[in-house]
Amino acid sequence: MLSTLARAATRRPLTVIGLWAAFLLLGFGLGTGVFADLSDDVPDVPGTESDLADDYLSGVDPTGESVTAVVAGEPVSDAALRAQVERTVAEVRKIAGVAEVPDPYTTPGLTARDGRALVVPVTFEGGLSDEAEEAATDSAVETIKRIDAPDVHVSGGELLGRQLGERAQEDVKNAELISLPVVLALLLVVFGGLRAAALPLVIAVSGIAGAFLGLFAFSQVTDISVYAIQVTTMLGLGLAVDYALLMLVRFREERRRTDDVVEAVHRTVDAAGRTVLFSGLTVAVSLTGLLVFPSVFLRSMGLAVAAVVVVDMLAAVTLLPALLTKFGGRIRPSKVRSEDEEGRLFARLARFAQRRRIAVLVTVVPALLLLALPVTGMKIAIGDAQQLPSSTEARQLYDTVDAHFPKGTGVSPVIVVLKPGTDAATADRIRALVPNSASSELPGGNTVVELQPPGSVDGEAATDLVERVRDVRGDEPAEVTGVAARLVDFRAMLADRAPWAALTVLAGIFVLLFAFTGSVLIPLRTIATTLFSLGAALGVVVWVFQDGHGAGLLGGEGLGALSLTAPPLIVSIAFGLAMDYELFILARMRESRQRTGDEHEAVVTGLRRSGRVVTCAALLLAVVFGAFMTGGFSPILQIGLGLTLAVLIDATVVRMLLVPATMALLGRRAWWAPQPLRGVHDRFGLREAATAEPSVTTKV
Repeated sequence: MLSTLARAATRRPLTVIGLWAAFLLLGFGLGTGVFADLSDDVPDVPGTESDLADDYLSGVDPTGESVTAVVAGEPVSDAALRAQVERTVAEVRKIAGVAEVPDPYTTPGLTARDGRALVVPVTFEGGLSDEAEEAATDSAVETIKRIDAPDVHVSGGELLGRQLGERAQEDVKNAELISLPVVLALLLVVFGGLRAAALPLVIAVSGIAGAFLGLFAFSQVTDISVYAIQVTTMLGLGLAVDYALLMLVRFREERRRTDDVVEAVHRTVDAAGRTVLFSGLTVAVSLTGLLVFPSVFLRSMGLAVAAVVVVDMLAAVTLLPALLTKFGGRIRPSKVRSEDEEGRLFARLARFAQRRRIAVLVTVVPALLLLALPVTGMKIAIGDAQQLPSSTEARQLYDTVDAHFPKGTGVSPVIVVLKPGTDAATADRIRALVPNSASSELPGGNTVVELQPPGSVDGEAATDLVERVRDVRGDEPAEVTGVAARLVDFRAMLADRAPWAALTVLAGIFVLLFAFTGSVLIPLRTIATTLFSLGAALGVVVWVFQDGHGAGLLGGEGLGALSLTAPPLIVSIAFGLAMDYELFILARMRESRQRTGDEHEAVVTGLRRSGRVVTCAALLLAVVFGAFMTGGFSPILQIGLGLTLAVLIDATVVRMLLVPATMALLGRRAWWAPQPLRGVHDRFGLREAATAEPSVTTKV
């Protein structure tokens, strides 16, 4: 298959380039439409108690979405300001599609006790079309913003998704402006020429277009989180650079062996292209674990990121060969170095780790376990506007309300739907769980009870209240919903499905690595060492963003819990990225072993030949992730830091020390497989094409 793709790309390079150009136009044209349809609502799990109850309430509630405005900065009793506010409320009530706007001066709880802020909630009619709701929202916001006060902020409802989408688009643009020049500068250092350095950026742009197009496609059938934009884009950009880097390094090596550019391209795809194919498959398989979860958000993220990986992989084995066919003759072959010169540092590290394998293991493994220790106390939460950058409208509204109103103002209640047949004594015990509970009757004999929890919307007090309500109701026909209930159900879903997700991923990775190596022990060793780096990275993220140690240095805050989006995405994506580097190294090890039959020297040669590529790839990915962390969204900061640390730890400590140490410990047994499986691999397994070593000469 790879040979067919390579020959098609070299026979019709302009056609291939033209098709990819059309794809780019589609991605940056149609694909960017996803920014207009983003959501910050990710914890829904279809079929759970909280989801079913919420669907019922949405069906019987005649009102639609709402937005909230806050006016602050001067005494709200000022006659001129009061006249403005009352006039504005009257004007907003007249807007088509607006259902209700209470008077903040006469409605209890809407005016701050300090007299320097007031809240104006605006509720829209139910059943409005998207266009009508958008028009009503825009008119209400425009009218409210005309109030002459130091602080006037409006957010919430459909408006919040739009504001976050605009901010996400700005953040992606800024991240690209930061990362692409830095990546180009690093590639210039690696390749020493502009032509070779520019080609990975072309593949990277293809990855970005693929991210936009994939997300746009999924947005037509499901909600897309605002955080999905940054995650898929930064991964698409980073992996594209990784794959192009690997291919270009191999192409420059092949140019040492032949003056025929087309033949060099074919050899490159046959060798490194196979590694890229397996690498893309391992990342995609790592993301299949997300498909095990019933969460719409996690499933859509898994599919979207997997789609981006496939685009990057296809670009590396089709677009890049076409570009090399047209322009590769102008790219200088890599310098020929003696064996002592090439990768000296990595060869020394490999030999050191082999000689001192026990010392390496008893030093590195406990250190990584120590870094992973905070994971044992990890908590996840839905979070509130504190997760957003201080420059966003929603965060400014939150901060203003928090500064002037009592703690807990605006916190969503725990909602209990008491269905017909619920015992009256049980209902009374539920109402008694908190003071001043509110009840209302609904059609069909149902009763809704609202229980106001203390603290934050998804804090321990709120989730404990959900659990207490469910304990009290027992087998009675009552359902609990609300933000806190959705978090409780999300946590339960994670705990229930996580073992199956892990089993799915590990089984898939084992099969792919066995197909690549023909060994059953190397996949087990790879999975074990990868889990060390993954645990260490996640532990640092918990220590920083949950416990608050140094979060301010990264533009974040210690929030007492991680975003519920962060841990599953960090684990699945980082696991796939670690497999990337493992395959880069294993490909070279396998080549050397096939050529020499020496297992120990194969490890040294593998690191000597791939260490520079792995290190450069990890550094480039860290630059990309770091650029996307400048946006300030707390979940993106958490995911970015987790992936950066996982990549750097894996590419250095794990791949350069643990891999040679464990391979030396296993010795010849590392490549062992039972005879039946050996026969399966001989028949169906794919492998890196072995090539003869170039003649060793002095550096040119």
